[in-house]
Amino acid sequence: MTIQDAQTTVDNWIKTVGVRYFNELTNMAQLTEEVGEVARIIARRYGEQSEKESDKNKDLGDELADVLWVLICLANQTGVDLTEAFQKNLEKKNSRDATRHLTNEKLT
Repeated sequence: MTIQDAQTTVDNWIKTVGVRYFNELTNMAQLTEEVGEVARIIARRYGEQSEKESDKNKDLGDELADVLWVLICLANQTGVDLTEAFQKNLEKKNSRDATRHLTNEKLT
């Protein structure tokens, strides 16, 4: 599935099953909530916090997909083509950071 396919799939689902998009502020709050769920898993599973029994069965992939879903909702409702935006962002990173990380002593 391409990014554009994902945007179309989410849009179709919202319009047929979800009735309508939540407003942008609500979706921003939901995005923050979903990112927090990812952070909880990462902090407890890969960081120094101990993992609670109730967290051990949490699916990181599913939580990351929740983040992606809400991010796509925000892009759709604000008219952002994520394929185009990602390509432009990659070009920016390639020109701005072409040698930056290769010469960073902290990364060697």
